Order: sequence, then C-alpha cells, then structure tokens
Amino acid sequence: QLQVVESGGGLVQIGGSLRLSCSASGIDFSRFGWAWYRQTPGKQRELVADIRTNNETKYADFVKGRFTISRENAEKMVYLQMNNLRPEDTAVYYCNIRNWESVARPDRYPWGQGSQVTVSS
Repeated sequence: QLQVVESGGGLVQIGGSLRLSCSASGIDFSRFGWAWYRQTPGKQRELVADIRTNNETKYADFVKGRFTISRENAEKMVYLQMNNLRPEDTAVYYCNIRNWESVARPDRYPWGQGSQVTVSS
C-alpha cells in the first residue's frame, strides 16, 4: 500500500527558498506521475505542480517561474524547489500520485501528513 511522507517545510521570510521532499513506498514509483498540492484552512486542496513518467512538468500559474518539481525514481523521491516565496504560498503541502484515477477520485490514493510552509511578511 502506498505511503508518502513529506518533509522540508518550515518558516521562511518573503523571498526565501525551501525544498520539499516526498518519500514514497509501497508502490512501483517509476510507473506513476506525481504531483505537489497545497491546502490552506477552509479551502480545497489545489494542484501546484506535476511531473509525468517522462519527466514532463506542468505548473499552476501562481508558481510558474518560482517553483520546480523533480523526481528521482531510484530513490522513490519527489522534490519541490520553492524560490521567491510569498505570503500567499503559506499552506500545507502534500505530494501524491497524479493520474486519471486520482483526478477522478481525489482520495484514490492515501494522503500523507503534509509539510507546513509558512512565509512571513
């Protein structure tokens, strides 16, 4: 069964950087696309960036040019490099599989605890 563990969050000042890491286990990692999502209290989880099996990447408009998603299949890891952080980036960040099943059913795969990112003004 899939298990994901996110790490690397913290408190950072405006314009600062953080690198989030996601460790996955219990699944054939390289066969799947992966994504980072984020959620703030009272709002729905939103897609931040995704990376396909061929390493093609896509980004939400609000992070384009600032965030970079990457993956390391051998280590079963997904990363999110976040630069030039803004207060509106404050959220809990999650990683998970991204495919047609997860789009149709957001709870298709189990979610981790997430990693809190707080950008202070």
